[in-house]
Amino acid sequence: MADTAEMIDLSTAADPLRLDNQLCYALYAAAHRMTKSYRPLLERLGLTYPQYLVLLVLWEQDGVTVSEIGRRLRLDSGTLTPVLKRLEAAGILRRTRRVSDEREVEIALTARGRELHTDAVTVRETVMCQLEMTEPEIRNLRRDLNLVIDRLGGE
Repeated sequence: MADTAEMIDLSTAADPLRLDNQLCYALYAAAHRMTKSYRPLLERLGLTYPQYLVLLVLWEQDGVTVSEIGRRLRLDSGTLTPVLKRLEAAGILRRTRRVSDEREVEIALTARGRELHTDAVTVRETVMCQLEMTEPEIRNLRRDLNLVIDRLGGE
């Protein structure tokens, strides 16, 4: 009987375990490169990538709860709380207990946090130029990625 390794030609492009055939690896590598592209631009603003994501949520809607930010970013409060504390220490946002329900912590931008919005527009434009993609191409890619997220998220 032939050895199993001899029966399967692992060098073919059709091999399901070939690294180049892995969607998971392509997504991982793309995410790594994307955050690497953002890093030096955000460092100039004194922000990390996770802090930038929190600010994106707050620039859309200021004065939301920690749980709402977590839901939007798909992060648990244990991951989110240290990021929020650092942003508060930097004077970018305020955390306060809601009067209507003290169990909920509301997050609001400070003037400094709102001012960062203008600089962040340039950050996004710079990274989008690196991609050399049109807005419709970016929109289509984002739609496809959101479909992957939704199907794997179970949320």
